[in-house]
Order: sequence, then C-alpha cells, then structure tokens
Amino acid sequence: MLVNPEATGQALEIMLIEDSLVDARLTIESLKHCGIHHRLSLFRDGAESVEFLHKRGVFARAPKPDVILLDLFLPDAQGVDILRQLRSDPEIANIPVVVLTSSDDNTDQSECEKLGVSSYIRKPFNEDKFLSVIRRLKGLSLAVEASMIKT
Repeated sequence: MLVNPEATGQALEIMLIEDSLVDARLTIESLKHCGIHHRLSLFRDGAESVEFLHKRGVFARAPKPDVILLDLFLPDAQGVDILRQLRSDPEIANIPVVVLTSSDDNTDQSECEKLGVSSYIRKPFNEDKFLSVIRRLKGLSLAVEASMIKT
C-alpha cells in the first residue's frame, strides 16, 4: 500500500540558494502565501550549498531537498556550475531545480534548459507564476516520494 506523504503532514523541503537578502525575502514571503506546508534552507553562496547537497561536514544529516530554487549569480560560484554538479551526482540529480535570475541572457536560459531545470523565472518574478510552479513541483515531489514509500 502506498502512503501519501501529504496525509502525514510532511513538509516540502525547499533549498533556496540566493545571495541577495532582498530577493531571498521576496521569495520567502511568496512561499508563505502559497499554502503549502514547507521547510526552507537558505544558502547565500555556492560552496556551502554544495556541501549541504552532498551531506558533507556539518550537513551530514541534512534533509534531501524536494525542490531547489537557484540564483544564477552567486559571489563564489555560477549557478550553472552548481547545476552541473547537481546533475552529475545520481543521488541528487533528479531534484527539481527552479532558476530564479535577473539575467536576460538567452545563453544562460539555454544552458539551464540543457541541464534539465524545471523552470526558469526572471526576477523580479510574478508571484502567481512562481507559486504555480511550486505547486506543480510539490505534486511531482509527492508522486515520486509516494511511489518509493511502501508499508
């Protein structure tokens, strides 16, 4: 029998990788309006976010994110490089990634699409569009997780 994680009150694990506190706050406020039970981990640089994803050091017991919200321009790394690392590791390669960026460069979007991002949203983003993406990904996340849980 399959168990529905939402019925157990399980929170959606969201990882936000964003160096701008203003943009992070806007994203967090939007998530508060979405009506989805979630927990959010905020990272402001690429190195720490990679450590979290690979459960290294202090992050050895970190939860696996259900969704990653990724800024493309970080102080110590490019989001595309983090995305490449993510997609090269079979343990975490299937995590949906939503790119949130101020870039108008179509090359960035094309590169992200080649790496399999779930959505590419330009900042400042339309809150309704953003929340519809999160709701869709929550449904996908629950379906994958439910198929793995057996009692």
